[in-house]
Amino acid sequence: MNKVAIITDSTAYIPEHVRKEKNIVMIPLNVIFGNETYKEEVELKKDDFYEMVGKGGNLPKTSQPSIGELADTLEALSKEYDEAVMITLSSGISGTYQSALSLADMVENIKFYVFDSEISCAPQAHYAYTAVDMANEGADGAQIMEKLNEIKSQGIPAYFVVNDLNHLHRGGRMNAAQLLVGNLLQIKPVLHFQDKKIVPFEKIRTKKKAIGRIHQLMEQSVSPDERFHVSVIHAQREEEAKEIAAEIQAKYPNASVAVDYFGPVIGTHLGEGSLGITWMKN
Repeated sequence: MNKVAIITDSTAYIPEHVRKEKNIVMIPLNVIFGNETYKEEVELKKDDFYEMVGKGGNLPKTSQPSIGELADTLEALSKEYDEAVMITLSSGISGTYQSALSLADMVENIKFYVFDSEISCAPQAHYAYTAVDMANEGADGAQIMEKLNEIKSQGIPAYFVVNDLNHLHRGGRMNAAQLLVGNLLQIKPVLHFQDKKIVPFEKIRTKKKAIGRIHQLMEQSVSPDERFHVSVIHAQREEEAKEIAAEIQAKYPNASVAVDYFGPVIGTHLGEGSLGITWMKN
């Protein structure tokens, strides 16, 4: 029986104790402030990141893991495992998938599969949990990849409400005129992943209405008695996220509802105060 290692990158934002418990290997992306580079979730945790961004100036840059670090990780894993499956954040917002893919034909002593989640955060973690559970039950890498692709073909809805239009402006995703009009009208853009990228879904006035719209989308997707998993994701808005999670739990008593967070790399895209809701049936 092949032993399969499960790897994901830091943007799945799986807590360290869960990674240890489930034996999931994490490869960190990098966050660059000026001349300083930090490994996300290792050298730079979310609280410190948002504090640094809050001081103003240019937004940080992000970069994929070094291919050398991933090669070293695979070399170490080959001593214990026959195969490895890596689940990456969307190839539309990072080169992590392509870098990992380029290693697949080069590594020796371990068969290496790379899965493009085409998303990030809690849904990416969901893929990792599915993979590690299958590996523990004896599935091989090809079987795990088949299951992950099956889940992806069914889709994982994920919607984000951006709180701070100034952040989008600083990040070059909104021009000055859009910023002015958006602030005057209290616009709270709802974003989602489409074709592997984070793009606008709808522009809605006020955060309350934007969250209400996501609730409406969930209602259209699942029934009140259905069993599914929900994640409410926040960028430094834990209490607000817990309130939303409690509302969802009350409405869907059979669902499992968790509160997760946007770490530095995805926080660079969305900004502090952002909220996300995603739900997974598999």
